Amino acid sequence: MTETRPPLPPFDAGSAAKKARGAEDAWNTRDPERVSLAYTPDSWWRNRSEFLVGRPAIVAFLTGKWEREREYRLIKEVWAFHEDRIAARFAYEWHDADGQWFRSHGNEQWEFAESGLMRRREASINDVAIAASERKFHWPQGPRPADHPGLSELGL
Repeated sequence: MTETRPPLPPFDAGSAAKKARGAEDAWNTRDPERVSLAYTPDSWWRNRSEFLVGRPAIVAFLTGKWEREREYRLIKEVWAFHEDRIAARFAYEWHDADGQWFRSHGNEQWEFAESGLMRRREASINDVAIAASERKFHWPQGPRPADHPGLSELGL
């Protein structure tokens, strides 16, 4: 049985936005196993300067990430799409073990298999230290509420 993860390519504006929001919601669970299931078993990633292949590597990477990046909250927004690819921009807020808050800004390029599973992810990310008073993502841990503003509405 072949795994599928709708919406499936080719993408239009609506299906690309749904795919990005689904990814955002999954990442906001901070559950590495759950998140890994959106990727092909042999998915290839570049995340900053790290290169990963396969779901076990994705799970290990995300486990370490969310141990370091505490109270993580993410918003994604589609930048462009074409056939089986989506370009997204994102920002997330988190703090380290010392309580220093950060806002991480980035861009991702996604390529999907016909099944709708992501087979390639390339992410470029920059971290900016912020004061707790500068935070913009204040919802309870978990997926962003439907009425919470997105990146464009927040001026990010």
